Amino acid sequence: MKTIICMITIGLLLLLPAGICFSQQGGQPQAKGLDEQVQEIKSDVLAIAAELDQLEEKLLFPSHTQCALFISLAPAETFRLDAVDISLDERPVAAHIYSFKELEALQKGGVQRIFTGNISSGEHRLQVLFRGQGESGSQVERRQDFTVSKGIGPAFYELVLSQQGLTLKDR
Repeated sequence: MKTIICMITIGLLLLLPAGICFSQQGGQPQAKGLDEQVQEIKSDVLAIAAELDQLEEKLLFPSHTQCALFISLAPAETFRLDAVDISLDERPVAAHIYSFKELEALQKGGVQRIFTGNISSGEHRLQVLFRGQGESGSQVERRQDFTVSKGIGPAFYELVLSQQGLTLKDR
């Protein structure tokens, strides 16, 4: 009897590694399928988040009232822009202090969206103040007022800054 139990135990011990290998091989496709499902869920969540961002932007900034202001530097401009303050209809809407990297990007032709908001159709008063330093190290401060006429659709304006002043372009 002892020999039979001993033989069964030895047989089981010999079969145990084969059973472990079989269960691991059988489990891998299941684990692989689970990983694929997790990746699909992640992709779905990211797609839903992007769609929600678009819907939120449409809700917050409907196209018929949307207004966006952009800042750029005139080509080959050498003054160092420090800060910009923008008011719309006597209300401050944007202020920004520029870091070295931001200034470098603007000098290379970059454009910064400084304001996105809702305004009604009609005429609005836009006040822009910017400060910086000229080539000689002298302080540069320019203030200019514009009248912008907002139509029915979205409005996009670009403020092009230079040491001499600034210009407003309708985009």
